[in-house]
Amino acid sequence: MADMDAETTTHTQPMVEEEEPLFSNLDLFLFSLIVGLVIYWFMSRKKPEPIPEFKKLDTPTLTTRETSFIEKMKKTGKNIIVFYGSQTGTAEEFANRLSKDAQRYGMKGMAADPEEYDMGELSRLSEITNSLAIFCMATYGEGDPTDNAQDFYDWLQENDDEDLSGLTYTVFALGNKTYEHYNAMGKYVDKRLEELGAKRIFDLGLGDDDGNLEEDFISWREQFWPAVCEHFGVEASGDESSIRQYELKEHSDINMNKVYTGEIGRLKSFEVQKPPFDSKNPFLAPVTVNRKLNRGGDRHLMHLELDITGSKIRYESGDHVAVFPTNDSALVNKLGQILGVDLDVVISLNNLDEESNKKHPFPCPTTYRTALTHYLDITHPPRTNVLYELAQYATNSKDQENMRKMASSSPEGKALYQSWVLDSCRNILAILEDMPSLRPPIDHLCELLPRLQARYYSIASSSKVHPNSIHICAVVVEYETKTGRINKGVATNWLKNKLVTDNGHKSTVPMYIRKSQFRLPFKATNPVIMIGPGTGIAPFMGFIQERGWLKEQGKEVGETVLYYGCRHKNEDYLYQEELEESEKNGVLTQLNIAFSRDQEHKVYVQHLLKQNKEDIWKLIHTDNAHIYICGDARNMAKDVQTAFHEIAEELGGMTRTQATDYIKKLMTKGRYSQDVWS
Repeated sequence: MADMDAETTTHTQPMVEEEEPLFSNLDLFLFSLIVGLVIYWFMSRKKPEPIPEFKKLDTPTLTTRETSFIEKMKKTGKNIIVFYGSQTGTAEEFANRLSKDAQRYGMKGMAADPEEYDMGELSRLSEITNSLAIFCMATYGEGDPTDNAQDFYDWLQENDDEDLSGLTYTVFALGNKTYEHYNAMGKYVDKRLEELGAKRIFDLGLGDDDGNLEEDFISWREQFWPAVCEHFGVEASGDESSIRQYELKEHSDINMNKVYTGEIGRLKSFEVQKPPFDSKNPFLAPVTVNRKLNRGGDRHLMHLELDITGSKIRYESGDHVAVFPTNDSALVNKLGQILGVDLDVVISLNNLDEESNKKHPFPCPTTYRTALTHYLDITHPPRTNVLYELAQYATNSKDQENMRKMASSSPEGKALYQSWVLDSCRNILAILEDMPSLRPPIDHLCELLPRLQARYYSIASSSKVHPNSIHICAVVVEYETKTGRINKGVATNWLKNKLVTDNGHKSTVPMYIRKSQFRLPFKATNPVIMIGPGTGIAPFMGFIQERGWLKEQGKEVGETVLYYGCRHKNEDYLYQEELEESEKNGVLTQLNIAFSRDQEHKVYVQHLLKQNKEDIWKLIHTDNAHIYICGDARNMAKDVQTAFHEIAEELGGMTRTQATDYIKKLMTKGRYSQDVWS
């Protein structure tokens, strides 16, 4: 057959011719295969899942915090907004005072946290007639913005094309002259706003906390408001009466589960702890160690260890731990007695401005006792605005006159405030004791007193060695004032009394971590020079632990040099055993100690630096060493910096100007870091 293959033709016998079939065997095979595949595809393919019908839920509209300060100002008829960058509460306090001042000039002001608002709206402020933005900006650490002003700072840096030509502004800066970057944040905001086209209505104010910050603020403010009046063509109303911001509500019948007992943010947050932990939600860390470090002398230097197991808190060497202390109960009780009030009454102080984001001056409802113990600063000398507001309650006309005089900008008033309040270290209790005619209502006093702030300590441990523990090294503050009173540091005395177990209960400390730029070099092979007398040793204990850990991991570690100072070897040589052990096992390549009072002439760390100048210069100039300084900003840090200038002059063949620039370049490169306080 014509369609049969050759092999079949060859091997078959001739057959009788029959009818040719419609499909060949091959056709049938292929057809069956295709049909099978089609059936398999239909049977095995995944059926599309039916789309379920969701019933639309009637959800209530969520109320979100207003982020438009322009809309809020329009809604409330405000034309002045005072932004604050505040770390310890002072800039916020000044902002509140300025916003209240506006009322005396026929204007309406509001204080505002830049973290809560869209700062990109500054260009829209011209939509409001006679509008003005005031910035009270504090500088934190080494020229850094405060935590709540960080986003605003970033926005200013990143938005070169922003047009702020419709913005009228002024800046008051808060800083401390003992720091290298004095008022850096305020100066930057003032300059940057001008660069973006904004119009400065009054000169930048510079407040110096090393001098008299309150006096600097008052002097600036006294000249600022007349300039505002002239610019807008308005006059002061002459009304100098007290303006209350909050109204008192007493709760006679309230569920005590709804009353704040010291929590910083969320109610019951100390009973049910939920991460992440921060300034508004601190972790209650149990105290596992509290020991005295010094063997003699009249001071109390202490080492504490806080357990952070299970908190998910992470830290690095050089970071700071912030703790929320409480006031001495004896002081609180005395205040209650002198004012003749029941401290256990449950109260709320409610903002009279219902549109304000700040509903209460501190968490409410609470008791006067809790407010004075946990929330209010009762130990610092009160600022002049507090004296001015309280003066109306003095029944003795001379007391009233003196209080108002101290709040004025007159030379006599400033001198009286300086001597009677500041130099004499009079807190509010001392003022009430020394002015028997002054008995203000406790609710107004609570409204006026500033918030009790967290205290920061350089962490004295490394998380590589102590991942579940944070170490603190501190000296207890206690001194006699000119009036013969004994004043005690709030936090250090509170920490001193934090026994590991107190009546069978673990002592706890509300805390959180604040990240720092005080960091060991990225390359472990870089040498480090650490200079930290007294409790300035704290971060270096962490650095030494970390360098030791790196060596144990088999890493190559550069020279680790320590310059430490204390008064007497046999009294206050802190961490002597640990330091000598680190030197013995080679972690510390040099341990240089200045015992300042063990000989006739005083010897300090800067003297030892000069003695070892050749070695110091080689480490810095040739070996790329990183320098770290921790401790007192007013004297020690300056003297140490001068020693480095002199070494650079002598061994680097530089002029004083060149030596100063050389050290500044090290700072810029991150090779000269300071963690200092005044």
